[in-house]
Amino acid sequence: MDAKWLRNSFVYLVILVLVVAIAYSLMNRGSTEKSTNLGQMLNFLVGDTSPTGCANGSDPHNLDAVTVDGGTVRLVRAATCTGDRDWTAQLGNNDSFPQLLKDSNVPLTKLIYTNTAPSQLGNWLQLLGGFLPLIVFGALLFFMMRQAQGSNNQALSFGKSRARMFTGNRPSITFADVAGVEEAKQELSEVVEFLRYPEKFASLGARIPRGVLLVGSPGTGKTLLSRAVAGEAGVPFFSISGSEFVEMFVGVGASRVRDLFEQAKRNSPCIVFVDEIDAVGRQRGAGLGGSHDEREQTLNQILVEMDGFDTNTNVIVIAATNRPDVLDPALLRPGRFDRQVILDRPDIRGRLAVLEVHARGKPLDKAVSLETIAKQTPGFSGADLANLLNEAAILAARRNHKVVSMPELEEAIDRVVAGPERKSRIISEHEKQVTAYHEVGHALVARMLPNLDPLHKVTIIARGMAGGFTQLLPTEDRYFYSRSYFEDTLAFSLGGQAAEMLIFGEMTTGAENDIERSTKLARKMVTEYGMSDKLGPLAYGHKEEMVFLGRDLGEQRNYSEVVAVEIDSEVRRLITTAFARAREILERHRDKLVQISERLVHEETLDKAQFEALLGLDPIDGQILSTGPSPNGSTAAHA
Repeated sequence: MDAKWLRNSFVYLVILVLVVAIAYSLMNRGSTEKSTNLGQMLNFLVGDTSPTGCANGSDPHNLDAVTVDGGTVRLVRAATCTGDRDWTAQLGNNDSFPQLLKDSNVPLTKLIYTNTAPSQLGNWLQLLGGFLPLIVFGALLFFMMRQAQGSNNQALSFGKSRARMFTGNRPSITFADVAGVEEAKQELSEVVEFLRYPEKFASLGARIPRGVLLVGSPGTGKTLLSRAVAGEAGVPFFSISGSEFVEMFVGVGASRVRDLFEQAKRNSPCIVFVDEIDAVGRQRGAGLGGSHDEREQTLNQILVEMDGFDTNTNVIVIAATNRPDVLDPALLRPGRFDRQVILDRPDIRGRLAVLEVHARGKPLDKAVSLETIAKQTPGFSGADLANLLNEAAILAARRNHKVVSMPELEEAIDRVVAGPERKSRIISEHEKQVTAYHEVGHALVARMLPNLDPLHKVTIIARGMAGGFTQLLPTEDRYFYSRSYFEDTLAFSLGGQAAEMLIFGEMTTGAENDIERSTKLARKMVTEYGMSDKLGPLAYGHKEEMVFLGRDLGEQRNYSEVVAVEIDSEVRRLITTAFARAREILERHRDKLVQISERLVHEETLDKAQFEALLGLDPIDGQILSTGPSPNGSTAAHA
């Protein structure tokens, strides 16, 4: 709690107590009770004359009562008397007081005499009872002042930074906890070395980059890697999101930026991590409605703070984004984010390393092969692989297993790729047969084409939005696509619809996703990849992208209507040719299509070994099929 607030509260409380004491004294100022000594009281009792203003009666002193409570004597005079009505005196050790009352002709009926010791508890209770209303009023007043003080503090702290600070005394994450991004770790190791030994660089006149921009798709480990840098360097780590700067009121974001960098300078050396910096660092002056004052002022303040560091201030800013193309050019110039570190999806060696990191602390069965899992998960990011192992552990716990075995890991892959299994879905036998023929059509076409990846599994178990799927497993990663690979992929995607037409003589809506993917691929082959003999190696169409939205709003046509007709004709030719190739393969092996489909209806899932055993052939036209690797991972065709 703030020391200044405590000091102010104590002052207010002292003033409140003084006010209550003064009010209490004023309330008791008009009391008719008068304190006197015992001698004066005895003189009054044995006197011959009545006090002035008292009416004569049976009692010459007009007393209503005489009370003796322990050592205190109290005379209560008649209401008709003027002056002080009640007198009190301390009796002490004078035991002749009752006899004096008899000698003064005071009726004994008016004497209330008790010889008990005075009660301190009663006095305290009486005092507390008198102060209780004032205490309640004071507490209420104090509570109201505290609420007002808290509201004032909240209003004053509106422009303060909301960055979360993590100390570097106990590093929870280091480079050993990050895998699959070895090049990025090597780039950032220089940052760690500068934070540890800045004099090494200063002696050579070198200047470490003040800003490092981590660029990568979601889940590739940008935030994890930045925390590992702080953990390796053992310095404080400030974490904040770009959206936490921007508020409705103009100037608040800039104020928070100033406060953040002031905290960073006080804790130097340290690391400031800004996640999703594109929320505040988008290009200025862009958008349909012009500029956004609050966001642009916040960005301007960031630019000023990053360029205004002292040469001996060891503060490094690390930012993360998956949209570097929308950032303002001033952010990327030398002196600010002048170093960009690319984090890509891991390859097979990187996936194996990530799996080994996240498998720590999980009891794995001896038969589990993480290398096999790495081969089955091409295109997975680090977050996907971590989620895969977590799903496998959950499945093992659900089945009351003590260790995580291979079946749980393979089912976890299916859950991540296609979604959870829909066991409650009830379909008719006819729809089950249609789904089986559809998926076997995909699998059979993929098996007979030379440029596709090997078959891994075909199933008609519904997962997510798919009624079934056929999965191809690559043997290694590929980063280039060939025209023949795309043509075989089109035939593979349309194999399910071709099998439906061949067996049932009509189409179903199960091929909706296949047709959509095939059409998009064929149009890209013509308009973007230049894979059309008729139109040549030209790119048609220019996508207009609004920076402030960060998405494609439309496509600008930089070609004529005649060329548009030719593009549509070429796309249609690619699709029809691929469909004809798939149908020709299925007609040639119709008996195998029927046999494997009927088996799939009963088994629901067939792996590669079972499929090959049912197929019973490897060569085609006297040649052994050659299978090529996949560029971006496993291919799955959904029904």
